[in-house]
Amino acid sequence: MTVTTSSTLYTGGRVHSPADPSATAIAVRDGVVVWLGQDSVGRALHGDGEVVDLDGAFVAPAFVDAHVHATSAGLLRVGLDLTGARTLAECLAMVAAHVRASGHPLVWGHGWDETTWPENRPPTRAEVDEAAGSAAVYLSRVDVHSALVSTALLDRAPGARGADGYHPDGPLTRDAHHRARRAAQDAITPAQRDEAQLEFLRHAAAQGTACVHECAGPDISGADDLTALLARAGGDLPEVVGYWGEIGPADLAVRHRVRGLAGDLFVDGALGSRTAALCASYADADTSGALYLDAAAIAEHLVVCTEAGIQAGFHVIGDAATAEVVAGFALAEKRVGLLELAGARHRLEHLEMVTPDQARQLGQWGVVASVQPQFDATWGGPDGMYATRLGVERGTSLNPYSLLAAAGVVLALGSDAPVTRVDPWSTVRAAVNHRTDGSGLSPRAAFTAHTRGGWRAAGIDDGLTGTLVPGAPATFAVWDAPELVVAVPDDRVRRWSTDPRSRVPGLPPMAPETPTPTCLRTVLRGHTIYDHEVPPHATS
Repeated sequence: MTVTTSSTLYTGGRVHSPADPSATAIAVRDGVVVWLGQDSVGRALHGDGEVVDLDGAFVAPAFVDAHVHATSAGLLRVGLDLTGARTLAECLAMVAAHVRASGHPLVWGHGWDETTWPENRPPTRAEVDEAAGSAAVYLSRVDVHSALVSTALLDRAPGARGADGYHPDGPLTRDAHHRARRAAQDAITPAQRDEAQLEFLRHAAAQGTACVHECAGPDISGADDLTALLARAGGDLPEVVGYWGEIGPADLAVRHRVRGLAGDLFVDGALGSRTAALCASYADADTSGALYLDAAAIAEHLVVCTEAGIQAGFHVIGDAATAEVVAGFALAEKRVGLLELAGARHRLEHLEMVTPDQARQLGQWGVVASVQPQFDATWGGPDGMYATRLGVERGTSLNPYSLLAAAGVVLALGSDAPVTRVDPWSTVRAAVNHRTDGSGLSPRAAFTAHTRGGWRAAGIDDGLTGTLVPGAPATFAVWDAPELVVAVPDDRVRRWSTDPRSRVPGLPPMAPETPTPTCLRTVLRGHTIYDHEVPPHATS
């Protein structure tokens, strides 16, 4: 139920707090944690307000998802979800069925991945047209850096046919994709957008997530979409920290009411769509991807944002893109100085290919790496998509989280929803159980990166937010989780498995095959935004 009193005492639980590791109770007043300790003392000191019996549940700081696209993720939940398509034929059948059932003039689908299909190819445009009939169809690949479209949608996308990345019969990439995506977005009604955003935010709250970072931009979602999302957030829904991915004057941040000109400001594309910029060609195609920004443009953006006191940031995946970003930071340092550059806490999204020397430099520049461990869980390892695209040696060196952490780079975990789903415990486990030996994080570090790290990535680094200590914002989640120390899956677990400091009492088991905890309640600054006993519509 929604908390309406200014004082609440939670008793009978297991509270994850550095202030009192044995705490069973937590008191909240006016949205702030005021006390932690044992039940009997709590009732004596703080029992005059509402008292909530936790019945042995686990209480921990709520999660922060540091990279989402709310409307697209919501459309996946209420629309055409192709992530389960096992063959090309099944994908087309799902499109045809959705067209018949929905009756919408626009069909927005997401999640196809031809690398998992026996045909090992995407549908042709003729095949999409046959499934779509007269409907305009937009079907983004799982990485959202290419899309299948119907001829009816192409007809609504001025200039797409002659744009860079246009293919007469296959997926669109680069500018052609952006033009088609814009046409699809323009066809979404305000009611569809509102439904999608509300569905996504409610789902995030039900996963113990109290804050999400929306990575918006002119080629991703649009200003109207971002404005609607920021206006909707808060109250009975998670907080939204907005970013706008566009190069321009610093007042763009004020205009769009965002924390910075960051997020998905593309330096390159994605590996699955072969648009991530590489120093050497892809192993399975004669291309080295696409580089959208050079070092000079990157440096100029960093300088503008640093001098304005706002965050800059870039989407960067391939090793050529990383090299360009590092060169851009080096140029910016010469103009604004090391302390000023590092103090701005600029962001890099994804940062999948990085060398030890580059990591050291990024740590020196105070960079935040907003990373998505479920990428490695889905596509990593010697037999995954990364290895197919890059070869085993390059493909198993991606997402080196331990290297970045050791270099002092602040890590913030996220989903990049709809690319992967908002499932924070699975994300933490993926960071711990990295598919490449030595690249994972300790359970403590992974959990911190998905809680406090998200607040730090948004520039909130007061030492309290993202923890449960007296004086901290009362932002936490309540979980039905077994009282176990961190589980060690097998001998492949890295060096941290022998470090007793990594065995955090109360945290759920980290073995990937164990069930994830169930969220019972999510609280944002003392206000309940999710309660598993109350239908979502009752709290909105």
